[in-house]
Amino acid sequence: MKRNLRAFLIHFFAIALFIVAALAFFTPVLQGKVIFQSDIAQYTGMAQEQIEFKKRTGEEPYWTNSAFGGMPTFQLGAHYPHNYIKQLDLSLRFLPRPADYLFLYLLGFYILLSCLKVDYRLAVLGALAFGFSTYLIIILGVGHNAKAHAIAYLPMLLGGIVLVFRKKYVWGFILTALAMALEINANHYQMTYYFMLLVLILGVVYLVDAVRKKQVKHFMASLALLLIAVILGIATNATSLLATKEYADWSTRGKSELTITPDGTEKVNTGGLSKEYITQYSYGITESLNLFVPRLFGGSNSEDLGEDSKTFEFLVEKGISKSKALDFTSGMPLYWGDQPGTSAPAYVGAVLFFLFFLGLFLVQKKAKWWLLGGVIMSLILSWGKNFSLLTDFMIDYFPLYDKFRAVSSIQVILELCVPILAILALAALFDTSIEKAKKLKALKTSFSITFGLGILIFISKGLFHFEGASDSFLEQNYGNELMTMIRLDREAVYTSDTIRSLIYVLLTALVLWFFIKEKFNKNVLVVLVGLLVLFDLVGVAKRYVNDDDFVRAKLMAIPFPETPVDQELKQDKSIFRVYNPAEGLNGASTSYFHQSIGGYHAAKPAKMQDLFDFHIYRGNINVLNMLNVKYVMQQDEDGNTYPAMNPDANGNAWFVTELQEVTTANEEILALKDLDTKNTALVNTAKFNTIQSFDYQKDSLAKITLTTYRPNHLIYEATNSNKGLAVFSEMYYEKGWNAYIDGVLKPHFRVNYALRALEIPLGKHTIEFKFEPQVIQQGSTIVLASTGLLGLLILAAIGFSFWRSGKKGIE
Repeated sequence: MKRNLRAFLIHFFAIALFIVAALAFFTPVLQGKVIFQSDIAQYTGMAQEQIEFKKRTGEEPYWTNSAFGGMPTFQLGAHYPHNYIKQLDLSLRFLPRPADYLFLYLLGFYILLSCLKVDYRLAVLGALAFGFSTYLIIILGVGHNAKAHAIAYLPMLLGGIVLVFRKKYVWGFILTALAMALEINANHYQMTYYFMLLVLILGVVYLVDAVRKKQVKHFMASLALLLIAVILGIATNATSLLATKEYADWSTRGKSELTITPDGTEKVNTGGLSKEYITQYSYGITESLNLFVPRLFGGSNSEDLGEDSKTFEFLVEKGISKSKALDFTSGMPLYWGDQPGTSAPAYVGAVLFFLFFLGLFLVQKKAKWWLLGGVIMSLILSWGKNFSLLTDFMIDYFPLYDKFRAVSSIQVILELCVPILAILALAALFDTSIEKAKKLKALKTSFSITFGLGILIFISKGLFHFEGASDSFLEQNYGNELMTMIRLDREAVYTSDTIRSLIYVLLTALVLWFFIKEKFNKNVLVVLVGLLVLFDLVGVAKRYVNDDDFVRAKLMAIPFPETPVDQELKQDKSIFRVYNPAEGLNGASTSYFHQSIGGYHAAKPAKMQDLFDFHIYRGNINVLNMLNVKYVMQQDEDGNTYPAMNPDANGNAWFVTELQEVTTANEEILALKDLDTKNTALVNTAKFNTIQSFDYQKDSLAKITLTTYRPNHLIYEATNSNKGLAVFSEMYYEKGWNAYIDGVLKPHFRVNYALRALEIPLGKHTIEFKFEPQVIQQGSTIVLASTGLLGLLILAAIGFSFWRSGKKGIE
């Protein structure tokens, strides 16, 4: 009883400490402020129509017309029936954002280390070391909430896997299933996918160990149990997964129907993203050393050096006022690595870097090998096009690898593995069964490697010119003299941060040496190393995410202020679309107020992307007409934005007289170049082979009018003295939109590469388009059953634990 009470109190105070740490780092949340996250501002712009619709009706639309001409909201925060895992997740994220995600980082890693049977003091230290990693903090700063959310549950999931292999089958199964459910619910499958690559390495290590110890039966039983747990966890998110898969096939992540590019060259169609797009953000091989030295390659595209810089001195000498000079040096483009840009280095900490190497020489557990394997795997794959031999193999042959972009983000696996092995190294120092001489030898060896590496980095700075890939562009804007000063500042931060890391390695080594020599006890060691870790990591993290990034909550709730232009367009009560060339397909400010053909999303609707690349970008007004673009944002000579009205927009729907046949997607998209979209429509008969009529008649009185608009329900009134073919300026989405004529379901098909068409009998009729995605109903049934089963298993596990405890008490 006392033991259980002690364990409860330890966990209680650990969790309390994590709450305090999360709120202390993000103190402005206590004042009601929120962090300004650029990606979340764009998300809000995309989701505004569905948010307002839900406020008015209480109904989930599952479709929005405010972005990309229309798309499902499956990836825009849609809520699904019976999503009880989401409710559990929300209860765990009770702190104000982004403190809630930081708390999850800490809690998840603490659970993992507890599953690894690490001393609770080291488990708390490890949680802090993981949570304050620079990369994990910066993704909160820029608004990659889904990524942070998914990463936060990875340690918990890993803990469940470890428990099962430790023969803690019941709770290992429960933790794995529950963590997997929460992980999938976080909705960032790229992070989950990369984690599964680590699990493969872990599985190989455990299999080799099982064969060596003749415990293959236990390994296979554990594997089977974990497989069931994972399937159960996935099943609780069936609706989200099925909907995402359906949308992914329709998006740029799916296989394109086209075999040509806009320039007429042959398109390599793999069914995934292009290699160029996947590897656009590839970590430089040498740049990887910023895991150890944060600003080795400048840090970020916007470094705040203030007055302590050569650039500031230069600007002041040139007669620039100090305030203007300070404005420039507070956001300097110091990054000069291989990537197009970065918000911060993926710094794991000099202290943890050193302890990781100590773990390689001191830790005897098999965990060392899969952790090392995970680090090597994630590091090499993060190099992307800089190590094309392996990257090309993974893209060409490894399942689903080509579905994800920004390969540099696989370093999250490294961010997970390094602190684990670092803490296991400290646990080994705690272990009295390991000889003192062995500990000292491991300390000397690891110190020699890390300190020696730091010295090598320091004396090697003369080999670099501190020139980045974007310097030619910067030089055009800033001039040669200013760029010279910027390069000198790059060299300065290279030097200062190298010295900084060397100092932290030296201090950590001294603390460990004194501990091994029994100059102080475990508690003092934990406190001293903890302080070094926190000063190291928090000091760097605060460079990129700090109190200055917080704003009043209203500014994030309404990220795009309404302009006179927006007010002017709101006076037009018709339903139309707006095109903002300044945003193209990479901005959602227009979507916040109007129905736009642009938007901001990593997986854009493929058909809209193709229309943009082939026609809209090249100025084809006919395509804008058929998309019912009534206004195009323009700028006058003074740079002021104004809405230019397009008088030729086709409207919401119209009758055509001719259906022109094509047999390939290539023909269809190319034929749009000179197509009279008001009178002719294109149909790909290879895909829609039930078309019987190609010629239609319409008189001057034939018309079709949108009378009722809801994002998921459109009602039209059609009048025509002949059987006619109506084209609708809405995106064709086969698996969800149903067409009704006078309440009777009728088939509709795709025309003009992306739009809907419906054959309408003569006379007056009511036409309805309803978004009725079957995937929601199908998925919800699976979710309800699997969540119920998981709940029953958790109750059974709790009951079994009480029964077992009671039995032991009687004995």
